[in-house]
Amino acid sequence: MSSARIVVVGTGYVGLTTGACLASLGHRVTCVDVDVAKVNRLSAGRVDILEPGLAELVSRGLANGRLSFVVGAREAVRGAEGVFLCVPTPMGAGGSADLRAVEAVTAEIGDVLPAGCALITKSTVPVGTAKRISAMVGRDDVPVVSNPEFLREGTAVQDFLNPDRIVVGSDSRAAAAWVGQLYGDLAAPIVVADAASAELVKYAANCFLALKLSYVNSIAELCERLGADIDLVTEGMGYDRRIGRTFLKPGPGWGGSCLPKDTSALVKVAESVDYDFRMLTSAIDENIAQRDRIVAKIAGACGGTLAGARIGVLGLAFKAGTNDLRDSPALAVSSVLGALGAEITAYDPAVSGGIAGMTVVDDPYQVAKDADVVVVLTEWAEFRNLDWVAIADAMEGDDVVDTRNLLDPGMILDAGLSWQGVGRPRAARRRVPVS
Repeated sequence: MSSARIVVVGTGYVGLTTGACLASLGHRVTCVDVDVAKVNRLSAGRVDILEPGLAELVSRGLANGRLSFVVGAREAVRGAEGVFLCVPTPMGAGGSADLRAVEAVTAEIGDVLPAGCALITKSTVPVGTAKRISAMVGRDDVPVVSNPEFLREGTAVQDFLNPDRIVVGSDSRAAAAWVGQLYGDLAAPIVVADAASAELVKYAANCFLALKLSYVNSIAELCERLGADIDLVTEGMGYDRRIGRTFLKPGPGWGGSCLPKDTSALVKVAESVDYDFRMLTSAIDENIAQRDRIVAKIAGACGGTLAGARIGVLGLAFKAGTNDLRDSPALAVSSVLGALGAEITAYDPAVSGGIAGMTVVDDPYQVAKDADVVVVLTEWAEFRNLDWVAIADAMEGDDVVDTRNLLDPGMILDAGLSWQGVGRPRAARRRVPVS
């Protein structure tokens, strides 16, 4: 299709990626935010989000005039052909999605949207939100379209420009088709659905991934109790094309900006139609249990008690490749350790200081100083290449708890340390390191 006039409301992770990528596809995109300082930074090409390729796309869009940033949605939407709602929908009271930001923007712009302009929800919203927005706008000439995002932090730009699928849903099939055409020649199937089905796709997909992660963490616990190796078990599982290899890595639990809130929200959606989604609630419970198992593993490495223990933590972000701390399992584990009396020194290559309950340092080797245990909580590849002999020399104890199974146990043993992962046999220290 020819270049469209697009407005993106919200410049968070989803909004900024959506705006920059649509501009790269040739559309004229105006991104809106209420934060004046943030709009000024973005207008100058300064991107605070750590996301490969995003800053370059923003700079390119600014340079060629296809991308701009403004404050105030009401004026920005005049003349728009499509308006994407990319505002936060965090977990609200009781676990339901908090739609106040979506409703506020809808109320602000509803009466000034041009006739025929598509109002598009990109934010993750509960089933029925499209109808709710349509009723708020109260106009037959403004179609509401659900176009859920499937962006992974750390690969968001790649995911947008190389999607597995594009989902659009609306009671207006013409409007849904138009939104699908915005993606141009991207090589991906377009799923055109009713609005309710499109809204449910995102929850169904994310909650399935949460189920898969909780399942593999449960299998990892069985491996520890039965003397099996989770790496070999998941390798054998992964060859089955019905199962696949992705999301079969055990760890300290799942977190981030999507899975915790989306699982809770879908449970609430199910409750609203009198369905007890026991499989999903069990996955949520298992995720909490996994955090507690990790804490118990660390306590065991400290001789059974965490009171007064010095713990060196490697990794704070919820996953490698991002500086996002939202619902980070690394922070959840660290918080419990601190509450049980441990003294925590932490390092993450993308996170600076200012986290309550711990000392955050800018050198990974500082976490090892006098530490009783060093714990890997985020899977940053650079941790594999640390000088583990130097870390061993700095430590008071000799245990490394690798909650991501990231490190080579042989390398840790050669440094004179013991290694224990998740779902794998413990590797005890076998020699003193060479000084």
